[in-house]
Amino acid sequence: MEFQDVVRRRRMVRKYDDRPVDPAIVDRALDNATHAPSAGFSQGWAFLRLDQPDDVRRFWRASTDSVDDPDEWLRGLMTAPVVIVPCSSRAAYLDRYAQPDKGWTDRDEARWPMPFWHMDTAMASLLILQTATDAGLGACFFGVFKANEPRLRAEFGIPDDYDPIGVITLGHRLPDTGNAGSPARRSRVPWTDLVHHGNWAHGPT
Repeated sequence: MEFQDVVRRRRMVRKYDDRPVDPAIVDRALDNATHAPSAGFSQGWAFLRLDQPDDVRRFWRASTDSVDDPDEWLRGLMTAPVVIVPCSSRAAYLDRYAQPDKGWTDRDEARWPMPFWHMDTAMASLLILQTATDAGLGACFFGVFKANEPRLRAEFGIPDDYDPIGVITLGHRLPDTGNAGSPARRSRVPWTDLVHHGNWAHGPT
């Protein structure tokens, strides 16, 4: 698939059929994720891969209180045969920038204008979504409910120095029926309304 087609066809897919996903595609998606940019080449990311039915069920049990009475959104997501949990490591970045070639002598988080550990892992996650689209699959990125994060960590042994930044479901896409998400209710803002060329005060292009 051409790159522009991948960009235009990518959607957040909220319902999947029961066909298994080729493990080679999941391998490719995770390999591609590690080619995302990272500040200082810190590579402070890791990915919990759940592609066995029992493990996927354990994920839903740990991450939501509504697994036995899901709403339409959750019911659709729970049909995904693959769940990936991208995690970021702040410690990896603080350690990396305390090394001699970076010139900082401490691990002070206040030096960072933005939490690049989360940002870089989010970019890695986008590469997973794009790989899924390129392979003819569907995927969806959504957040971890904060109240359930300790239970998720305990269930899968996620260490304290890694933070789940979200969840990616992956599988063979089914047509949207009912809950097609916000894009079904809102139009995409044209890029020309969002780009301020040369000076913000000039307004959109």
